[in-house]
Amino acid sequence: MTNATSNRKRGKRASAAKAEAQVTPIKSKPSTVLIVGAGFAGLGTAIRLKQAGINNIVILERAGEVGGTWRDNNYPGAACDIPSNLYSFSFDQNPEWSRSFSGSAEILDYIRSMVEKFDLARYIRFNQNVTDLAFDDDYGLWHATTDRGEVFSARAAVMAQGPLSNARFPDIEGIEEYQGHKIHSAAWDHDYDFRGKKVGVVGTGASAIQIIPELVKEAGKLTVFQRTPAWVMPRPDFETPNWQKVLFRKLPVSQSALRKGLYLAHESMALAVIWNSPMTRLAERLGRGHLKRQVKDRWLRRQLTPNYRIGCKRILVSNDYYPALQQPNCKLITWPIVRLSRNGIRTVEGIEHQFDCIVFATGFDVSNSGTPFPVRGSGGRLLSEDWQRGAQAYKSINVAGYPNLFLTFGPNSGPGHNSALVYMESQIDYIVKGVQTILEKNLKALAVRDRAQQTYNDDIQRRLAKTNWNSGCKSWYLTEDGYNATMFPGFATQYARQMAELDLRDYALITA
Repeated sequence: MTNATSNRKRGKRASAAKAEAQVTPIKSKPSTVLIVGAGFAGLGTAIRLKQAGINNIVILERAGEVGGTWRDNNYPGAACDIPSNLYSFSFDQNPEWSRSFSGSAEILDYIRSMVEKFDLARYIRFNQNVTDLAFDDDYGLWHATTDRGEVFSARAAVMAQGPLSNARFPDIEGIEEYQGHKIHSAAWDHDYDFRGKKVGVVGTGASAIQIIPELVKEAGKLTVFQRTPAWVMPRPDFETPNWQKVLFRKLPVSQSALRKGLYLAHESMALAVIWNSPMTRLAERLGRGHLKRQVKDRWLRRQLTPNYRIGCKRILVSNDYYPALQQPNCKLITWPIVRLSRNGIRTVEGIEHQFDCIVFATGFDVSNSGTPFPVRGSGGRLLSEDWQRGAQAYKSINVAGYPNLFLTFGPNSGPGHNSALVYMESQIDYIVKGVQTILEKNLKALAVRDRAQQTYNDDIQRRLAKTNWNSGCKSWYLTEDGYNATMFPGFATQYARQMAELDLRDYALITA
């Protein structure tokens, strides 16, 4: 074969690949904004867009109802670890919370109430699981393809599927060999009868410490496998008195004042959680005191004592986790798991623990170095490839090379001390400004500049190096090589301040 022939064939293959990667323009009229996900972020974005007069919206939801993580995580004991009056939108406060820390069912009801109150149902397309999201450079449109073979187009796209939306079983050898019943915390089997059964729980994180106190009431024998002990703080959870609900209904400013107080109290926790300071030692003393009050056995207390700085991993809150571990039918195992067998779990010291059911509270596929579906930007570039060495974005919300695309809970927007919804509101308001800019200036593309993104990310990583999250422990905040693409190294107030302005100097404005 001649070099000329070889080059022609390579050229044809390249042209074919390029043609395949391109998206055929949709003939139907595109929407203004396409939102992926009908959880808190997606619905909140739709509400604020509507309030700004932008109504040409489509929300794609993979399930048959709204709710996101609060729809999926309905295991026994599921609840939020942030007070309800702070874990809600400031523009739609709920005076009817039954407790200071509400359960998942009540939070899901709140989300459903927003759909009705703000007339969002007409924008939602249920059972539309996005499998591909691609930007069309020629038309300045995002095209979302779903597993039903349908394609939806819009001038701007919002990824609001959430960072903890795809549950996964852990990569443990032999997991497919196990013949008993398997349950993941984010896909709970409500039909399974735990009464009298031998049950194993793998994991002692945020979900596990809520599940274990409920399972210990039913299981004949409950065995908990702990890899790393967590810092656990007391949970100030109280039933909401009726007079307070009446007061909030009649005088909404009183609820706003409580919310402000809770916000400031949580802001102060940053001094203990994010950076190593005298407040850190005070918080650790509180955690050790909580452990000592609830666990009298010295050996068990030693097994439950963290050997890392508080804040390095997620801090947990519970009043009933430690007592549950001390019930007669509960046993804590701290030997590492080697593999699953046909009948149960084998640990490193050679013992096989046999179970009727194993509950995996082992977390999710976190998109700190990838995406839940292919996202193709300008020129067909892939976001998963651009994020191979760790995700990064400008202000956590825009990525260079992906015009008119907005992220919620994007890289380095995770809170360690305050309500996620406080951060989310800042992101939503920024998205609205971005969409308004596209419409008012009739832009084909609003594209953040590479240099702006790199400068921002360099500063974030420099600040992260001084935080407790990067102090040496292993957590889901970090990639395998220790890159922190998850957390924001500062106060929620600082995050809100940086999101308050859309600086167009950091963007290329491309007209049709």
